[in-house]
Amino acid sequence: MHAGRPLIARSARRTSLVLATVLSGALLLAACGDGDQGALSDMDDTDVQPPTTAMAMEQEEWWTNMQALCGQAFAGEAVVVEGTDTDFSGELVAHFRECDQNEMKIPFHVRDNRSRTWVVTRTGEGLRLKHDHRYEDGTEEELTQYGGDTRESGTPNIQDFHVDDETVEMLPEAATNVWTMEVVPGETFVYQLIREGTDRHVRVEFDLTSPVDTPPAPWGHD
Repeated sequence: MHAGRPLIARSARRTSLVLATVLSGALLLAACGDGDQGALSDMDDTDVQPPTTAMAMEQEEWWTNMQALCGQAFAGEAVVVEGTDTDFSGELVAHFRECDQNEMKIPFHVRDNRSRTWVVTRTGEGLRLKHDHRYEDGTEEELTQYGGDTRESGTPNIQDFHVDDETVEMLPEAATNVWTMEVVPGETFVYQLIREGTDRHVRVEFDLTSPVDTPPAPWGHD
């Protein structure tokens, strides 16, 4: 007297499968219909990839705070320049130019010098900062792609990037470098370098309250 139950079970499973398919399609359409967020780069939707790695909650919040700046440029001022001959006087601009779910490219313009781009990426263990330096013709400088990785979860406002082995190999004197990126939403973005054990200290603060006109493309990223 239970002969009809297998048929009912199969029918129920088919119904569940159809409902699940319809629901998945509806969710996909809803996600695609959210429109241009304005915080990501102008890539096609098909090019935008989901985050490849999970990060600590503090790093996720920091990443969200940074992504909110994408598409905008901000004027800055070097408030500390010690132990270096690099000239950070004059007009300084940070342009949050290219962003996707896994990478941000932030050109740092020093007057009319457009050689510097900060590249922040998600890794399997946190965040990575690299410095992409280019000549005016777009080719890489001899000293480029140096930087470091986070070692701690940091805070939603501050992430420290400790020098990596690749950088130490190309620049042994930078073995104690720690770069910091700080963001206080609606107030300030900070780039800082400290070479521990020396007097090398550079700190540039950018005013987030007054976006400026976006500058030309950095060299090599036209």
